[in-house]
Formats: sequence, C-alpha cells, structure tokens
Amino acid sequence: MHDLIAITALGGLEPRVDTVAGTILSENPGLALASVHARMGHEDACRAHLADLLDGQVPEVGRTVLRDPEAAFWTGPDQWMVGAPFDTHEDLAAELKARFGDTASVSEQTDAWACFDLRGPGMAAVIELLCPINIRQMQTGDAQRTSIHHLGCFVLRRDPSDWVRILGPRASATSLHHAVLSAMRSAL
Repeated sequence: MHDLIAITALGGLEPRVDTVAGTILSENPGLALASVHARMGHEDACRAHLADLLDGQVPEVGRTVLRDPEAAFWTGPDQWMVGAPFDTHEDLAAELKARFGDTASVSEQTDAWACFDLRGPGMAAVIELLCPINIRQMQTGDAQRTSIHHLGCFVLRRDPSDWVRILGPRASATSLHHAVLSAMRSAL
C-alpha cells in the first residue's frame, strides 16, 4: 500500500506565501478546475447549461463570472474554464460532465494549472513588469490570456483595487513563482 501525501504546485505541504512591501503572493492549491468545450451543433445547449450553473450568466470574450462556489472564464470560442473550491468539488469535471452530457467535452484541469493570488497596493506595478496587459484598465471580472516569463497564463481581475489571480502551467509553477516574486522585489 502506498502512503501518498498531497503537495502543492511548488512542492510544499502547505501553500507558499511571500510578502514584499505589503503586497502578498499566495500559492492557491484549493482550486478545482475543468474545461468545458461546446460540441459542434450543441453550442446553444452548452451555453444554456453553463448559464444554469452560473445563475444565468455566461462569460463572454475577456470576461469571468465570479460566483460562489463556481466561477468561470472564457478561454476561446464556445470554451470556458470552470473553477470551484477543491474541498467541495474534488470531482468537478465529473460533476460538469453529468450536467452537460453530450453538449460539451469536459476535461479535468486541476493538476494542469498552478494558481497564484497577488494582492496588495503594489499589484498593478508588479503585473506591469510581468506581462503586456493594461492592468490599470482591467475591471473586476476581466480576464486576459497573456505570456508571463514565456509561459502561457491567464490573469483574472478579482477586485478592482488590488487582487488578481494568475493561472499558469503547473509543470512550470516554480518558474512562474520566481518571475512574479522577482517582479515584486524589483517593483516594490
């Protein structure tokens, strides 16, 4: 019998938290993720299922729907990433597959992505060093696909003043964390 222990994307038993000049970078291992792709000919039905899940809303281009416990953001034409707390939605992909049936292809994404929350008064200055998005123009619920340290990432604006969520490839979590922390030390 194996004695397995869950570790975070950065390899720790507990999420890593770094603070520089009042701005906090937190590793967030508590997010379950699944991608939803509408199947050809079932786009309207898929959108209806997603709207039902998200209280009548469907994320459009460059947007998220922030809702408890589920949230979703647009990733491409008729494609979305759905997130929920891992503690209560460990089988998120299976839950969504049961809901969407043949209208969508659903795939597990939890272990494919590392999630970091960046909060504090220096958040905008840090993001400006990291990637070519106009963070000061982004509003709550905006989502941008971008490159950070040569990694394809998503930046989601959670709060208009000081909070963004960064999703990047889990296989490169250490590199992404290093890039964000280096930008924090440089900008703040």
